[in-house]
Amino acid sequence: MVAGTLKAHIEDAVEVMQRTGAVMVPRGEAEVLAAHVFGVPVAELALDGEPDEESLARYRALVHRRSEGVPLGYLTGSASLSGVEVEVGPGVFVPLIVSEAVVAAGLGAIAELPAPLVVDLCAGSGAFALAVAHHAPGATVHAVEHDPDALAYARRNRARRAALGDRPVELHQGDVTLPATLAELNGTVDLVLSSPPYQPQEAAVPDEFGVHQPREAVFGGPDGLHVTRHVVEAAARLLRPGGTLVLEHGHQHGETVPALLRADGRFTDVSEHPDAYMGYPLYALARRAAP
Repeated sequence: MVAGTLKAHIEDAVEVMQRTGAVMVPRGEAEVLAAHVFGVPVAELALDGEPDEESLARYRALVHRRSEGVPLGYLTGSASLSGVEVEVGPGVFVPLIVSEAVVAAGLGAIAELPAPLVVDLCAGSGAFALAVAHHAPGATVHAVEHDPDALAYARRNRARRAALGDRPVELHQGDVTLPATLAELNGTVDLVLSSPPYQPQEAAVPDEFGVHQPREAVFGGPDGLHVTRHVVEAAARLLRPGGTLVLEHGHQHGETVPALLRADGRFTDVSEHPDAYMGYPLYALARRAAP
């Protein structure tokens, strides 16, 4: 046996993560990695036990990789958004915990509709779409993703959620910059959700985003708004009058994205919303104006 309790080794891992500065919540992630290695929920970790040599070696290797910026979801193979677990890994963006506020806003917008029609643009792993389908079982949800690697994750996640009893999401390989994408739904959609790439091309971001995750899911052109502008255009086309757009944009665009929506002329009731953790600008919400 290796000297030292699991609790002591977790404390060592926390210190390593704090030293590198690559992890915002080192204790929580150190515990998640330990739970992954031992195959139990965090609450069931045997903190007073002494881990065997092989398990400890696996744990230390994962802690090292996380300290280098490898996303936690890539190390565990999964991530959770709004209570829905999805498979993630190299080639797809890992959903962020702050994005739960975006999903909650979307669910609030359709809460009174018995059979809402929902579209997730730039769907990635499918996390937004699958969360809506889980929490709003009467909804018909379409998800659009251009990248084939990300779409492969979305397909597996859709199959898993359907096997668990959720209504299957309609997945589409498509480009949000093209007017033909989901043109058959023009003017009928109740809710559009989107978390497009929004980092400016030259922005300094942690290695977790700038090195390890797909650049096309992180960076949105010189000002970060290249894909966002197309999402706004697509949403204006897809939404019915009174339909809702919930658009994640990150802290750089707390003024630019609401201004973009107001200047467009096809949206009303534009509002800006911060994340619940740091108070930074996170997403904009707007209604489709009547023609």
